[in-house]
Amino acid sequence: MASTDSETEDRSTVPSALKILIAGGFGAGKTTMVGSVSEIAPLSTEEVMTEASYGVDDLSGVEAKSTTTVALDFGRITISDSLVLYLFGTPGQERFWFMWEELSQGALGAIVIADTRRLETCFASVDFFERRGVPFVVAVNCFEGAHRYEAEEVRSALSIDPAVPIVLADARERESSKNVLLSLVNRVAEQMAA
Repeated sequence: MASTDSETEDRSTVPSALKILIAGGFGAGKTTMVGSVSEIAPLSTEEVMTEASYGVDDLSGVEAKSTTTVALDFGRITISDSLVLYLFGTPGQERFWFMWEELSQGALGAIVIADTRRLETCFASVDFFERRGVPFVVAVNCFEGAHRYEAEEVRSALSIDPAVPIVLADARERESSKNVLLSLVNRVAEQMAA
């Protein structure tokens, strides 16, 4: 049976959905970034840390942190009638890394949030996306009171390719988080054009 014109029109108005991952170390600002930029109230699996996590999760540099993401964060941004971005924030602790493989399936690209107070906590995320060939950008979350580093200093410390954008950001601010997303979209477009 042939489809009617109205059925064809209905299908053409369904927006394309693109998946973006937001990864990084424990306490780097992933949940905060999803929350600051999402147009919907984000789904968050933040839970209060229990005594069981002490000694398992490294709290150095984030001693005041009292919650942790135990599965994922989810947000949405509508770019146009035909394009929607779905944001998936990954958990940062090593004990939850097994979920990254599943979350990364079908991802257009990723944002790795770096906390320069604890830069080593983003190494696993950088390695994960490099090994899988997933386009990514590094967003240096500029925490108050933390030493400010130039983008090239962070690039050198992470030993990443010069083509990977490094963006100084504040995950709490919507405009700053949008700039990080735009940087990723540009990176993906460049890789697709090459």
